[in-house]
Amino acid sequence: MAAAKIKKGDTVVVRSGKDKGRTGTVLQVLPKDEKVVVQGVNIAARHRKPSQQNPQGGIDRFEAPMHISKVSVADKDGKPTRVRFEVKDGKKVRVAVKSGETIDG
Repeated sequence: MAAAKIKKGDTVVVRSGKDKGRTGTVLQVLPKDEKVVVQGVNIAARHRKPSQQNPQGGIDRFEAPMHISKVSVADKDGKPTRVRFEVKDGKKVRVAVKSGETIDG
């Protein structure tokens, strides 16, 4: 398994699909499935029948996981960038390829 180029809390830009161009924060990363959940992106609707817990029933809307290859980390200007790893002060850090800026650490 490769190192995590996208982590929880990162701001990402959707590169393809119905939400192309939209930006959001990563809520969850599912490394085994190679998927991410992004806030406000890839909204799915599930119709629920009335039940004991939810007597009203209705439509649940939630962020569905999407493939990690569809998103890129957003640079400081909000545009997508690739990520590389560098060792700075003996610590491995993520660096934005476009701007050369350190993403974390």
